[in-house]
Amino acid sequence: MSIATQAELLGMKSVSEAVGLTLKKMREYAKVGMSTKQLDDYGGQILRELGANSAPKLTYGFPGWTCISVNNEVAHGIPSATRILQEGDLINIDVSAELNGFWSDNGGSFVIGTDLNHHNALIEVSKKILHKAIYQIKDGVKIADIGKLIETEARKSGYSVIRNLAGHGVGRSLHEEPTEILNCYDKYNRKRFKKNSVVAIETFIATKSNHADTLKDGWTLVGNKGGFVAQHEHTIVITEGKPIILTSVNGIWN
Repeated sequence: MSIATQAELLGMKSVSEAVGLTLKKMREYAKVGMSTKQLDDYGGQILRELGANSAPKLTYGFPGWTCISVNNEVAHGIPSATRILQEGDLINIDVSAELNGFWSDNGGSFVIGTDLNHHNALIEVSKKILHKAIYQIKDGVKIADIGKLIETEARKSGYSVIRNLAGHGVGRSLHEEPTEILNCYDKYNRKRFKKNSVVAIETFIATKSNHADTLKDGWTLVGNKGGFVAQHEHTIVITEGKPIILTSVNGIWN
């Protein structure tokens, strides 16, 4: 969406604070021995208390309030009562929601307990790349150039990117134009970021894979070459200078 009024900005701030706070609290709540369903139910409870509706459930009928992906799962992991979090697991939580007609999206990867499997280096690179990319975005910047930046920075650190997943416009629905804010350079994409528009910018930084494939459950995505992926995401408003980070309360850069 494009922000045209103060009321629209306030609406986007409210829903973004809801999803950001839910993500933050879920990260703090996650513990070894807990099922991903327990964690998801906790997130769903927070959203309801804030008056927000789960966006993936509302839009796609997703079987969970939030998406929780563990270890080799790239995204869209289904919360399960039988998936128990273990010490050192790489977990990604993606929270998106609707509140009073406005929609927002955010996510982040982190390690449960001690980093036994050495995932933190990947996580830190993902965070840093997201920060660098977001602060390059302003009115008139080419979308393809941000994809090039993300991919270049990933390669510098010895990683790859998932090329078929992307950030997107958001605001009056979960996915809006521009729909292809890729993590790689697309020479055919001539679109530019526009002032006052709202977008969800996300990284998909990988140790081995460059493409995400869907499992038989119809939801869960895994890398085509195995390995692990870290994702971090903020919803922002584009300006002529520094962007407004609507989901900053999630603390993923802390």
